[in-house]
Amino acid sequence: MAPFSLTPQAIDDAVRQPWTDGPNRCLEVSPTHAVAVQAIDQQSLRPGDLVPGPTLFGLADLALWYLTFGAIDRIEPMALTSDLSIHFLRPARGRNAYARADLDKAGRTMVVGTVKIWMDEQRDRLVATAQGTYVLPRSS
Repeated sequence: MAPFSLTPQAIDDAVRQPWTDGPNRCLEVSPTHAVAVQAIDQQSLRPGDLVPGPTLFGLADLALWYLTFGAIDRIEPMALTSDLSIHFLRPARGRNAYARADLDKAGRTMVVGTVKIWMDEQRDRLVATAQGTYVLPRSS
């Protein structure tokens, strides 16, 4: 078995090609987990300085996408979300949102993972959890 070769920098470089000004970064990637961070646009906050739910949903989806890359040890831009559900646990306030996706199962055609989301450095105070599935493109 070949050693794991994917790096967070390689993911960031690939994702930045189509989205040069994106607020997201990959902090960690392995065959079993990925961590993403998103700088929160302070102009887009809801009343009460709350981070909007769609922002957290998007971050969960992104962390699962990065996890998919790690699980297959290559960047596969055409891996697509098949299913994603999220549970909001408490109001989210802060400057940076973090999401850690952990692998539940990787198969030939799909990757399933669970995501935990927190704000700033409050890793023990989750604001949301999610579970989702990514499908891999068919081999040509």
